[in-house]
Amino acid sequence: MKQSSKVAPKSTAAAEAISLEQMLATPEQHRDIQSTILRQRVRNSLQQVVEEELTIMLEGLRQETTAEGQQRFVRNGYHKQREVATVLGILPVRVPRLRDRTGQEHFRSVIVPPYLRRSTSVAEWLPFLYLQGISTGDFGDTLSQLMGRRVEISATTITRLKTMWRQERQEWLQRDLSGKKYVYWWADGINYNVRLLGEKRCLLVIIGATVTGKKELVGLYIGHRESALSWKEVLHQLQRQGLQHGPQLAIGDGALGFWSALQEVFPDTREQRCWVHKTANVLDKLPKRVQPDAKKHLHEIFNSLTRKDADASMRSFQKIFGDRYPKAVECLLKNQKQLLAFYDFPAAHWRHIRSTNVIESTFGGVRLRTYKTKGAGSEVAAELMVFKLILEAEKRWHKLNKASFLKLVLQREKFVNGERVKLVPAAATTQQPKKNVQRKAA
Repeated sequence: MKQSSKVAPKSTAAAEAISLEQMLATPEQHRDIQSTILRQRVRNSLQQVVEEELTIMLEGLRQETTAEGQQRFVRNGYHKQREVATVLGILPVRVPRLRDRTGQEHFRSVIVPPYLRRSTSVAEWLPFLYLQGISTGDFGDTLSQLMGRRVEISATTITRLKTMWRQERQEWLQRDLSGKKYVYWWADGINYNVRLLGEKRCLLVIIGATVTGKKELVGLYIGHRESALSWKEVLHQLQRQGLQHGPQLAIGDGALGFWSALQEVFPDTREQRCWVHKTANVLDKLPKRVQPDAKKHLHEIFNSLTRKDADASMRSFQKIFGDRYPKAVECLLKNQKQLLAFYDFPAAHWRHIRSTNVIESTFGGVRLRTYKTKGAGSEVAAELMVFKLILEAEKRWHKLNKASFLKLVLQREKFVNGERVKLVPAAATTQQPKKNVQRKAA
């Protein structure tokens, strides 16, 4: 079959396109020559690619004929021009038509599907912009800076996004955890404002590290406060989803009701108090003029290479500040065992397990978003917003150092001052003296 030599008619945008000679002649009239040239070239390329797509399809169907012996599929002009929003700007395109003489088949472009108005990349921008604090009314102005032309985004689009997020949240709450094993947990409670309720709510967050070193969101629930009862409900929910065992070590702030709930639900899990919270609590009980020196001593404690050195640094802190500031010293020594628990785990993991920074750094973006919107509008909206923010942040979380050690921790191998202790089997210790006796007898 001889292919038709028809080409796409010149679009309105193409007719108004500025030639390169014109732009070079009057560069001061064009704010961004590079983007203008790129958009024109991409616009032409998109139309050519759609034409090639139909040509390839016709080539594969050239053997198809009607009962009268005519070619079954032929070109039939173009659909009405439409504009597609892409990361390179607004691109006009006219999709060619395919006529089927039997009336059964129609050409559906894969490159520019029917009713497409925004490319996938632009669609992914919408939740990102919303979560970063851009209000619905400002979407058009924001996207216009990227695309060179205003793009109207209706409030209905954001409503549909929230509906999708709600469904995604429900599926996440019902996911199966029966095969999950976590080595470490980071737990914290994040307070935020709910504008329509006029009061604060507390998000109870648990982030876990798997045996492969990957960090992932384990629990995210709304509570009225960081009480043991609220945390117990969180842990029971995880059990209902199939989680059978708790982590080897949990890291959190000493003020949480999380610890009493953890001991009741997963009593074998060890506790590690967050040094960032502890440092802030101790410094809060000291005058400002003393805080820089005290902070230096506190850093020396948890940066010590051995537990013995850390104990010595604690005694030094007590000796220096104990007489004048007994409340600060009492605060430091209150959870000494839990503060130094990290020495019984691989040294490569210390920087990860000495604090809850993985949660604090993630919720920096959450606090920014709630600040920009003057607090979430409703409890449900707040939970959905935080849920999506954390899932986005989860993609950027780094794996733990020396992930190979996690399997050893899960198997309860012994570590002293961050180094693995290889235990000699009892049978080997009893056989060695016999060899020595036989050697002496010989």
